[in-house]
Amino acid sequence: MTAQMRGNDAYYATLSDLDLPTTLSGRRTAASEMAGGAFTAKDATAYGKDGFHIAAKAPGYEVVVDSRGSLLWPKETSTTKPHLIITSRRVSAEYLRYLEKQNISWIVAGAEHADLATAADVLARHFGVRRMGVVGGPTVNTAFLNAGLLAEIDIMVGPGIDGRADMPSVFEGRTSDRPLPLRFEGVKTFQQSGAVLLRYSL
Repeated sequence: MTAQMRGNDAYYATLSDLDLPTTLSGRRTAASEMAGGAFTAKDATAYGKDGFHIAAKAPGYEVVVDSRGSLLWPKETSTTKPHLIITSRRVSAEYLRYLEKQNISWIVAGAEHADLATAADVLARHFGVRRMGVVGGPTVNTAFLNAGLLAEIDIMVGPGIDGRADMPSVFEGRTSDRPLPLRFEGVKTFQQSGAVLLRYSL
């Protein structure tokens, strides 16, 4: 639906203008837009500890949070923005070996779910990531918000009405029952498409 609305081109232009060499998506977004199907382990024995593997150093990464290790990927050939998968300790050791075979970097952090704060620290210390945009759906957006890892929120409004029932919002599942105040930083309009970009800081 979003891809059919005017302003879609402005979204990708804005991502470029924001200077985000590394972007991060959640499992659902990755499954629908990037991955090549579902991974099924023959041996589900969990890796059971934190760790990381650097397949290649790059100026930026396409990071995907996939706590259980459930997605298939083509063999990585990009040297500018290769994939990097963040999982929890419940991921199978077999899946991590599979990623290495595909030349894909990985980070394991967290017991039940990916520990985003620890993963962000590993990204900074060992992969050289200094600036990252979270471009996933409401689950991963909210997980980063709850972890206190967001500095800025940019919302683009396209000139069209969706109107479908049961569609997710930008954030869902916050751990607080109070609204989170934001500081308005600015607005940019795209005259050709009619889209509007709203920028806030936390």
